[in-house]
Amino acid sequence: MPDLHVLRVFCDPAGAGGNPLGVVLDGLAVAAERRQGDAAAIGFSEIVYVDDRESAAVRIFTPTLELPFAGHPLVGTSWLLDREGDSPSELNPPAGPVPARVDSGEAYVIGRPEWAPPFEWTELSSPAEVEGLDGPPGGHDLIGVYAWIDDSTVRARVFPLRLGIAEDEATGAAAVRLGAQLRRRFTIHQGHGSQIRVRPIDDAVEIGGRVQLDEVRPYPCPGVDA
Repeated sequence: MPDLHVLRVFCDPAGAGGNPLGVVLDGLAVAAERRQGDAAAIGFSEIVYVDDRESAAVRIFTPTLELPFAGHPLVGTSWLLDREGDSPSELNPPAGPVPARVDSGEAYVIGRPEWAPPFEWTELSSPAEVEGLDGPPGGHDLIGVYAWIDDSTVRARVFPLRLGIAEDEATGAAAVRLGAQLRRRFTIHQGHGSQIRVRPIDDAVEIGGRVQLDEVRPYPCPGVDA
C-alpha cells in the first residue's frame, strides 16, 4: 500500500494553524470502493487520492462524501506535487481543470464559486461576536460567519456540518464563495491560526497560503482495516 502524506494547509507565517489534510500520491493503489470508508476512519476533513501524477487527476473525500472541488485539498496537493518535483500548472478534480501555482513556498489554486458546496456567509458586527459563537447560527449546517478586523482582513469561522465536519479549521471552498461575494482582495483568519489569501479574478477566485508537511506514514492508517 502507498504512503499517506499528512499536511496542514493555510498555516500562519510561523507554521502554526492550518487544516490537516491527507494526500495519497499513488491513489490507484487504493481501490475506489474503499476510499469513502477510509476517509471516514482516518477522520481528516478531506483526503486526496492522486490517480495520475502526470495529469494531476485527483479525487477528494470528506468523511461522508466525495467532493468535485475543495479548496484546501487542492492547495495542499499542488504544494506537495511541486515539492515532489511535478510542479503542475493545473489540477484535475471532477469539477474540471483548476489552475495551480507555487510562489515563494505558498501554493495557490483558482476555483469557480459554482464548484464549491453552497456555503452561506453571514457578516457579524465584530470579530468578538464571531469568536463568541458556540456553534452555527440559526441551526444552519453549511455556513460561515465573518467580521472585518481591518480593511483587508476578516475573522471567520465555518461550520460545514453537512459535510460531516462540526467546525473547519480553514475552508478554501468557502473562501472562494466569500471572495466571489465580496469582490475584493483580502485575508481570512480562521480557526486557531489559519490564514487564507483570497483574490477574485474575473468570474473565478484565487485562494492560497502556506503549507506544512507534518509526517509521512503508511497507508492504511490506525483505525483503518487493511
